Amino acid sequence: MEPIHVAILELDPKACQENHGARLTMLLRDVLSPSAITVQSFHHLPSKMCSPPTLIFVRPVCAESLSELVPCLRKRWRGAAIIGLFCTGKYTPAAVSRALRTDLNDFLCCPFRDFDVFPRMQQLLQGNGQTNTTPQAEEVHAWLRPEGIVGESKPFLQVVEHTLRVASSDATILLAGESGTGKELVARAVHYGSPRRSKPFVPVNCGALPDHLVENELFGHTKGAYTDAATSEKGLVAEAEEGTLFLDEVGTLSASTQVKLLRFLQDRAYRPVGSARSLTANVRIIAATNADLWQQVQAQQFREDLYYRLHVLAFRLPPLRERPDDIPRLVAHFLHRYGTQYGRGSFQLSADTLHKLAAYPWPGNVRELEAVIQRTVLLASSPGLRPQDIELPSPHQEDPMTRHASFREAKAHAIEQFERAYLSTLLSVHQGNISQAAKHAGKERRAFTRLLEKYALHKPRSICPDVFTTGHTALLTAFYLMDSVLCW
Repeated sequence: MEPIHVAILELDPKACQENHGARLTMLLRDVLSPSAITVQSFHHLPSKMCSPPTLIFVRPVCAESLSELVPCLRKRWRGAAIIGLFCTGKYTPAAVSRALRTDLNDFLCCPFRDFDVFPRMQQLLQGNGQTNTTPQAEEVHAWLRPEGIVGESKPFLQVVEHTLRVASSDATILLAGESGTGKELVARAVHYGSPRRSKPFVPVNCGALPDHLVENELFGHTKGAYTDAATSEKGLVAEAEEGTLFLDEVGTLSASTQVKLLRFLQDRAYRPVGSARSLTANVRIIAATNADLWQQVQAQQFREDLYYRLHVLAFRLPPLRERPDDIPRLVAHFLHRYGTQYGRGSFQLSADTLHKLAAYPWPGNVRELEAVIQRTVLLASSPGLRPQDIELPSPHQEDPMTRHASFREAKAHAIEQFERAYLSTLLSVHQGNISQAAKHAGKERRAFTRLLEKYALHKPRSICPDVFTTGHTALLTAFYLMDSVLCW
């Protein structure tokens, strides 16, 4: 059988200083075998290719140029699926929305997560019937199956088996577990193992949405619904039509939003802000929480009727300390990933180094382990990793602020510690280049500079490569909140 032919058109290579096009090429070749895929990269629109492409990733010079570019690509290579590449900060949401109307099949925003690539490939290869059930499409799908996810301990496999057993149904699923255990990854596995796999998977972090914007984000609004509502906009519920809506941190929703969500769960009916009529949506709901929802019900912080609506199929993801047998596999997985990504080659761990990693309780779970290994790869001076190369906080160290502080004070202190650690590390990685650091953080340079001045980090001497050794709370908070790839 013919392999999947992928063409990456970097028509505006200067737009992405992180060179995610090259990273995409490396990722595709690293995960899929040479017999399954060929990848060609171009900095211009080629007149011909060695083989007609099955998939085309294209980074346009500007979003507006897609109106002419996409029809040209369609004319030259009929049947090829086209995925747009957009850099965060260079394109506004409105520009990306207009670009999708040019007959693009899908899009990726840089920096993208590795796990964002393959669901899109699977959807385009199988959902549109272009290659249907070829062995190559099956290999893409295999990367998404539990067998392709790192973890073989009994508690982990039991949860995965149970969740995928109910993937074919439309029943609501509630995933409980500590931060960093991979709830979104399981939700994606359920979605891409279900009949809805060819439709959108839309994740929503409920804790990141202000109370006054939750309803608008979820259900959309009509033209003139409020000041500045110049046009009607669809909400995330409509974006997930016939697919899956993933509600992360559902326990943080306000009381008023809980009422609206309860109504939606009952009959899948909703009303956009400013609309006089109700709409219905065909979506599956998967919710996740790192809090004990039943305790919140008893404390009258969460509606009991909503709890039972969500608690149709409930699964608890085990923390890393309950699956210690998976630590060596996870460590090897992350060493390979980041050694390849950063061009550092392969690494070897001594028995003492592995024992040190296995003895740590990992309160931040897999996300914390990933961040530790990523930092180790970046700072390692040799491929042989010794115990002193792995920096871990003391399990007995306690932050004085959280010992007697109120919740609000402790939260403010943790956020301050995280921001300082994140900014310092980002400046260190980019060698003090504020423009590049701001772009990586997804913030405007002026706003980023104000943050640096807030913590007196705008001077080069303030950049501290060892910032993660500044305190237990700062380290854990950074691990919890940084936007790292959810991986097992």
